[in-house]
Amino acid sequence: MKGTKFFALALFSIAFLSFTPINKKYIVIDAGHGGNDMGAVRNDISEKNIVLNIGKEIQKFNHTQDKYEIILTRDNDSYIKLADRTDLINKLNPEMVISLHINSSPQPESTQQGQEIFTQNSEASKSLAGKISQKFTPSSIIEQKNLHLLRESKAPTVVVELGYLNNTKEREYLTSEKGQKEIAQKFVEIFNEY
Repeated sequence: MKGTKFFALALFSIAFLSFTPINKKYIVIDAGHGGNDMGAVRNDISEKNIVLNIGKEIQKFNHTQDKYEIILTRDNDSYIKLADRTDLINKLNPEMVISLHINSSPQPESTQQGQEIFTQNSEASKSLAGKISQKFTPSSIIEQKNLHLLRESKAPTVVVELGYLNNTKEREYLTSEKGQKEIAQKFVEIFNEY
């Protein structure tokens, strides 16, 4: 008899929990490139590794927050097709998507610096870009682009070029533990203000 009651209670609990609405709100961080796709490379330093590290730092910093759960499109050095990234995004229906990248210009050493933020043709995407620009560099270039992730994601999405890999000062900052933690912290501050 005890076993029957326990079994019935267990079934009820499973049924109840499966119908409980989940009010999770997600933010997707897309670390660009991965696997054989290195992205920008300079002095054996690759974009794919920098943005993955920053994505993981964002997830760590946000760990104590109850407002949003951070989902990474990749959490290791693997290549994920753009279509698979946007499929994941559209299934999750997140509050926002931030795709992390590092810029590079053709010359070996560049004086170009700062962020570029690419947006969808939506007010929500442009507003998110404005908040990121204010947190990082108010003079960031913000431009609407027809990129796959921006075009196919239904959620407000931005692609953020965090700096130039072939600018010595920015490269040193972007590859440093301190720099990566500071960048991650700024994004988490933006999420908390959202």
